[in-house]
Amino acid sequence: MITLGIDLGSSSIKVSLFDAEKGESIASSSYPPQEMKILSHQDDWAEQNPEDWMENLFQAIDLLKKQNSGALKQTQAIGISYQMHGLVLADQNMKPIRNAIIWCDSRAVDIGNKAFNELGNEFCLDHLLNSPGNFTASKLKWVKDNEPVAYERVHKFMLPGDYIAFRLTDEIVTTQSGLSEGIFWDYKNNSLSEDVMQHFGFTNEIVPDVAETFSIQGKLSPEMATQLGMTPHIPVSYRAGDQPNNALSLNVLNPGEVAATAGTSGVVYGVTDIRKFDPLSRVNTFLHVNHITEKPRLGILLCLNSVGILNSWVKQQVFGSDISYNQMNQMASEIAEGSEGLMILPFGNGAERVLENKNPGASIHGLNLTRHENKHFTRALQESIAYSFNYGLEIMQPLGMNPKVIRAGKANMFLSPLFAQTLANLSDASIELFNTNGSEGAARGAAIGAGFFTSPEDAFQNLKVQETIHPDPNSNIQMYYQNWRNLLDKTVISL
Repeated sequence: MITLGIDLGSSSIKVSLFDAEKGESIASSSYPPQEMKILSHQDDWAEQNPEDWMENLFQAIDLLKKQNSGALKQTQAIGISYQMHGLVLADQNMKPIRNAIIWCDSRAVDIGNKAFNELGNEFCLDHLLNSPGNFTASKLKWVKDNEPVAYERVHKFMLPGDYIAFRLTDEIVTTQSGLSEGIFWDYKNNSLSEDVMQHFGFTNEIVPDVAETFSIQGKLSPEMATQLGMTPHIPVSYRAGDQPNNALSLNVLNPGEVAATAGTSGVVYGVTDIRKFDPLSRVNTFLHVNHITEKPRLGILLCLNSVGILNSWVKQQVFGSDISYNQMNQMASEIAEGSEGLMILPFGNGAERVLENKNPGASIHGLNLTRHENKHFTRALQESIAYSFNYGLEIMQPLGMNPKVIRAGKANMFLSPLFAQTLANLSDASIELFNTNGSEGAARGAAIGAGFFTSPEDAFQNLKVQETIHPDPNSNIQMYYQNWRNLLDKTVISL
């Protein structure tokens, strides 16, 4: 029983072949080798061409064929993970009308804030568990208001994963979880929010049909099967946003369990069975992958826009190709905790929900030109990102998230021992690292949706902890964190 997992990120497409019987990955690849381009025609805009996603998927599959074309041909189900909160618009001929507006685009912030006030704070938090904010519904309203000719052509709106599934199967389908991440879902009535649809002036006809997260959501078309080198009519049997999927890949399914990721953006994602919300909408609540009405599972999500993208920017702009990420990690480890007073506010990739949709930008503080070197900068960079994670964890505590263990894939920023140790010291939680990723999680999800496992829990019998980082009781990082927190508070108040 071999399944294919597809993970559509904002930087690349990752694919994995997974042997469901053995519970292990067979092969994996990604494309492009450099990060996918994000188009920013105006400040705070972020777009990508959906056709570029498909071209990169074809290239990633071609690389997979070179590793194991036989296993690809034997694939029996497909799962899809995707960058959340994006917007793809298709016309009557099922062609994209415009570029996709992706997750880190901030153009719809004012629209969401206005809807929050007009619909009513109490209504939004009680029924939507969120402000409409800068999510998919608000982005769709932006197109309606600012590009009316394009909006008139809209046949269906889709999330990024819906578009990938459509291209594979020729069927436009979404999920309840997907609608919840776009702030189209009424948690109290357990249905599409008619209030949101009416307030923004959307018709129900533009909403795709809704399928279960783990279910047959369409079958691979003969034309696409030929292009990919796969067997036609195999099912797409799982679809989820990248953060719920990351939690799935780490076997985070039950109340109180927490997952984290530190790629382009940073996320802490905790599961609860109680309808909860942050009154300031700094963290958000969505339907988790294993949610059912009779057994609710909600995901509380903290998102930090600028994490790996800041690390990448520093590598490219400060060090260039001569220095690797491992070398940067080693340089950082040579400097004492606290970076000798050097602090960074690690933002600058759009408005931050954790800061009530304010955008303070990235900035450096406490720079001493006679003492600080590149080594200090690399350590301050990693500490500041860990500080922002801990800042978000503090916001999540009143919602019942007070983890003693945080699970993460051993990838991206979690490849840095210094970053992982700093986060463990700050949060007083052990960090468990696993050898898994989003595309492997999507492949496991496909196996669950196709019925290869009796339950989601059964799919993780062979998932083992690779490394555990425990908090260091001798660390003084809390003192340095308070200095950083005071700086952040003063900066945000001034905006």
